[in-house]
Amino acid sequence: MNKIVVIIGLCFLFSKLEAQVHKDSIDIKYLEDQIYLSFTYNILINKPNTITQNGFSGGVSIGFIKDLPINKKRTLGLGFGLGYNYDVYIQNLKITKENQSTLFEIAQNYKVNRFILKRIEMPIELRWRNSSPQKYKFFRVYTGMKFSYLLLSKTKFINTTETITTKNIPEFNRIQYGLTLAAGYGTWNLYIYYGLNSLFKEVQFEEKNLNLKDVTIGLKFYIM
Repeated sequence: MNKIVVIIGLCFLFSKLEAQVHKDSIDIKYLEDQIYLSFTYNILINKPNTITQNGFSGGVSIGFIKDLPINKKRTLGLGFGLGYNYDVYIQNLKITKENQSTLFEIAQNYKVNRFILKRIEMPIELRWRNSSPQKYKFFRVYTGMKFSYLLLSKTKFINTTETITTKNIPEFNRIQYGLTLAAGYGTWNLYIYYGLNSLFKEVQFEEKNLNLKDVTIGLKFYIM
């Protein structure tokens, strides 16, 4: 967490220095290359009736997007990014390993039950904005897709008698992808991600395929 705070501080310091440079020179061929930072609330969808979320499931992403204008006014562009994503899902699906098999069951009488996903993400955006060489605060609508590659999966279950931690569960899909939308003014933007494929692959739960997907809603900050 301390590393995240340091990164956030450096990002905002960089944005202040960059703004001062812009004041001293005007570039008619400017680019909207940006560092981005997002904070989200994670919602699981396509859940069986027995699976519920019972705490704040949050996430944070940080990365960089390269902007390529596609019209003369530079109000339209394509964005290609690379970043890091950390998500926590607090719910009652207990995931453990036993004899090299992964078990999925409903957690009972627990204090903590969650799974954590750490991923490399690659956003691709079609970007509209009413920016100009002299205007650094502007309206924007960025829409597109995000692809993610799973680096680490981890689950934690705690009750009154035991603590169980499980890492690198093979049933999690390594590749995730979904639709994205970011819209707002200046640094502050509403952000939505809608996952298109399941978090798990070929998992049977209560005699059906476990087809959990995620939707994330939050704020995304673009820093020039």
